[in-house]
Amino acid sequence: MAVYAIGDIQGCFDALCALLDRIDFQHARDRLWFTGDLVNRGPQSLEVLRYIRSLGERARVVLGNHDLHLLSVWAGPGEIRQDDNLLPVLEAPDAEQLMQWLRRQPLLYEEPDFPYVMVHAGIPPSWTLKEARARARELEAALRGPDLGNFFRHIYGNQPADWHDGLRGWNRLRFIVNAFTRMRFCSADGALLFDYKGAPENAPSGHYPWFSTPNRRYQPQGQTVVCGHWSTLGLRQETGLLAIDTGCLWGGRLTAARLDGEPELISMPCQARMEPGR
Repeated sequence: MAVYAIGDIQGCFDALCALLDRIDFQHARDRLWFTGDLVNRGPQSLEVLRYIRSLGERARVVLGNHDLHLLSVWAGPGEIRQDDNLLPVLEAPDAEQLMQWLRRQPLLYEEPDFPYVMVHAGIPPSWTLKEARARARELEAALRGPDLGNFFRHIYGNQPADWHDGLRGWNRLRFIVNAFTRMRFCSADGALLFDYKGAPENAPSGHYPWFSTPNRRYQPQGQTVVCGHWSTLGLRQETGLLAIDTGCLWGGRLTAARLDGEPELISMPCQARMEPGR
């Protein structure tokens, strides 16, 4: 049995199929972890969702910001943006089943006695791993609640940028959403920064990638965070971190990282392409 984590697909089903052929994925034997952003902008989001859902227990998914955007549009409050490519999903005869499956995916995934924890964007420096687990469960409960439309009417925005344990209600959930699905940079005291999405070496003064912020409370102890979301970061391996969004949709590649046994990285080029900045 092999376990592979796969970076952001964003509707690039052909690239996913090519990558699965390259790693010789066997449905009856192997398992796949997906770092989120399964959908949007690429041409085949519907095919991606149908395929991953069909894998059942062989696939583990965490939700990304584009997945939440799709759910928001489906639930009512969200609006299709100019660079979205979501209508084939929303108009599909099995849209209801796909969306109900998607809204029940976690924000943080891990397995007992397995040295990896998967999130889409990262774990903010103000949280321990234990706290991140609890915050993920809070958000998952809200996503699975009876009024998804009301959830999305309140959840978007950049504030609050700082976490404190006294946060309540929508402010609390909004920070949790942003931390798990949108975070890249933080200030030294842990405030989230959303205005810059580029490479770490050009970060605004006083800001750091979330995984190298000074005094962060989460310290890897034999575990590695697997994440995507940050195509301008690209492939990054260091103690406690495996970032595998290699910009499939932006003229880059789709990457799989083997998580069991000897480390192994495999990537395939993607034919779908969008211009940077869109």
